[in-house]
Order: sequence, then structure tokens, then C-alpha cells
Amino acid sequence: MEIALAIGLGALFGLMLERIGATDPNWVGRMLSLVNMHLMKTILVAIGTASILMFGGQMLGLVEVGHMSVKEVHVGVLLGGAILGIGWAMSGYCPGTGVCAAATGRFDALFFIVGGLVGAGAYALSHPFWENIGFLNGEKWTIGAIPGSNYPAALPDLPITGDVIGIGIGVVLILVAILLPRRLSGKGAPAGEAQPEPAE
Repeated sequence: MEIALAIGLGALFGLMLERIGATDPNWVGRMLSLVNMHLMKTILVAIGTASILMFGGQMLGLVEVGHMSVKEVHVGVLLGGAILGIGWAMSGYCPGTGVCAAATGRFDALFFIVGGLVGAGAYALSHPFWENIGFLNGEKWTIGAIPGSNYPAALPDLPITGDVIGIGIGVVLILVAILLPRRLSGKGAPAGEAQPEPAE
């Protein structure tokens, strides 16, 4: 049942990525060059909604707090995030969108996947080195205390819980998405060049 659920949710997620244009590197380029912010607005709404549902569900007892996973904060995460961001900007793909793009028949996505596998293999082989130099030493913590979790709070004396902070961040992200202009720079497509909009 868990495998079937994972496959079903993965397929639905891939379908949504295709519908919003996230599997097209051209749309990523337009977003990063601030020419068309459709994709950024969609990402902000998705993250904001997920944050509200998760933390709100925890407060209502509908979501098990023990299922919440917090990543350690260390140099490796910061460095890896920077590499991922640079790679995303250069290729127009992140790991999820690259696989989905390959499923739609984009040949360039196959090169991205191969590169990702090579990078993952290189990291696996060099993992002891990064660990020995202290790049992977870090702690897991939340901004505010979350009832029922074992994670320490960075700001334990806040008058509100981490769940409320998470909901607040989600609301802010959605508001930013609503207020964000569709275009921040540029004049769009050159004359005679059509740029169809992805599905809303």
C-alpha cells in the first residue's frame, strides 16, 4: 500500500510540475531573469500552503509531530544548497523536475540526470573526507519550540510556538506570491516569438 501510494503521489506531483511549466528550463530561465514570475509565484504558494497545512495539522492533532523531519544546519548543507542553486540556474532543472522532464521526452534532461548521478556518486565516495574536516557537523533545531518534538528551539523564550511561526511564514509566502508582479524586468518575448503560458 505504501509503495502504491508513493507511486501515485509521485505521478501526481510530476503531472503538476508539467502543468505549471517547471519541467521546461526556459520557464526557469525567465523566472531567474525576472522576466516572468509565474513559476516563482506558484512555488511560493505551494510552499506556503504546505507550511500552513503541516503546522496547522500538528496543532489540531491531525498530523503526527514525529513525522516532521528537520535537516541539520552545517557547512555541507549550505555548500550543497549553493551548488544545487547554481546547477538549477545553469541547466534549468532540479532533481525532481529533471526526472519529470525526461519522462516527457526532453533529451537534455537525460544529460542532467546522468550528471546528477555522477555528482551523487562523487559525494558518496568523498563523504568521509567532508566528515573528517567538519563540514557535516551540525545540529537540528527549529525557530520556536514545537510541542511534542524533540528538536531544540533556537528561540525557546518566544511567546508563540514553532507551529504558529510556521503558519505565519506560510501566510507571508502566499501574500508575497499574490503581491509579486508577473514581470519584474524585461519586455517579454522578441517580436514574432510566441511564448505560451503554462497552465495556471
